[in-house]
Amino acid sequence: MSLEAIRYTRGSLTVLDQLLLPHTSVYVPIQTSADAFDAIRRMVVRGAPAIAIVAALALAVEIHSSAALPETATAAEVSRFVETKLDYLVGSRPTAVNLADAVYKLKNIVRRAVEEGKEGRDVRETYLVAAEKMLVDDVQDNRNIGDFGAEWIIREVAPEKKEKGGVRVLTHCNTGSLATAGYGTALGIIRSLYTKQSLTHAYCTETRPYNQGSRLTAYELAHDLPASMATLITDSMAASLLQRYPIAAIIVGADRVARNGDTANKIGTYQLAIVARHHGVKFIVAAPTTSVDMNTLRGEDIVIEERPANEVLVVRGPVVKSPNALQELDPENTATVAPGITTGVAVYNPSFDVTPKDLIDAIVTEKGVATKDAEGEFRLERFF
Repeated sequence: MSLEAIRYTRGSLTVLDQLLLPHTSVYVPIQTSADAFDAIRRMVVRGAPAIAIVAALALAVEIHSSAALPETATAAEVSRFVETKLDYLVGSRPTAVNLADAVYKLKNIVRRAVEEGKEGRDVRETYLVAAEKMLVDDVQDNRNIGDFGAEWIIREVAPEKKEKGGVRVLTHCNTGSLATAGYGTALGIIRSLYTKQSLTHAYCTETRPYNQGSRLTAYELAHDLPASMATLITDSMAASLLQRYPIAAIIVGADRVARNGDTANKIGTYQLAIVARHHGVKFIVAAPTTSVDMNTLRGEDIVIEERPANEVLVVRGPVVKSPNALQELDPENTATVAPGITTGVAVYNPSFDVTPKDLIDAIVTEKGVATKDAEGEFRLERFF
């Protein structure tokens, strides 16, 4: 059973605080849109699909509360409330297109309900049902991505990249149950490979500076795979790994895929794509179609979010008091640079980079696998 990052019943939403993982598991209540905005902005919850779902469900909880929206609210009042809150929530993480896509769809659903002459309580119910359906649909979409991706790898990877019928793969950042409603995208493909007995080994990068790979992906791999099948590496070890071992594929997620296939993902993805091309390793993007932005023509049009410098200058975690002991519930901040340097050197800390389509071999969605045609184009419009 995969890990559960989002717990929802009508009127109640809690999310696993990913800032505290893997040291302790704490579920944080999300009762308002402001709670969700803060959780998304601070990366208590992260991963493009999960961000969209938490935002949608947080508003569902708020709408369900008569304190936030009286039971007597008219259809027009409900609609205004929804649109105002959704406009606010979309600003919490601008690069992840899933959130903007969810906002667009939910607004249209509510507008149609008003145009159809529904009463306020029915417009309220329309929103609740639509937001809850997003949660259910995301899990099934992820399972489809996992199966499509695993089957494509098994079929397309060269024989010399296979060992005893299985493959070695590398993933970057976190794209599993902790980044989605459940199962995962890139990590979902790894899960499917394992289920099909076609996985030899899975590697994950630490993913500096936020360490989503070491804190989260390694945590999920340890939960889902035998210890002998999962290995954590630092970001700088990827080229060496591909040089020494028959890695079949690098599988990553996406925060936004442009119409032409250029992909924005966690910083460090672009350099992995370059290394993969040099070593003849398949480079695969796994993302639901909600991550594909058909209104963004190419990667250079994607706005890249920059994070605070402190994420690079400071690390936080339990302090090692002896070689085999961690004070897991007593994390501390530790500077990664010499005292005084923090005010004397600039920090470049983009949250994402863009991988050009030319370095991508396949884009796996819940509707199938897109590969480039004879002209080198993905033609993603066929999925819409």
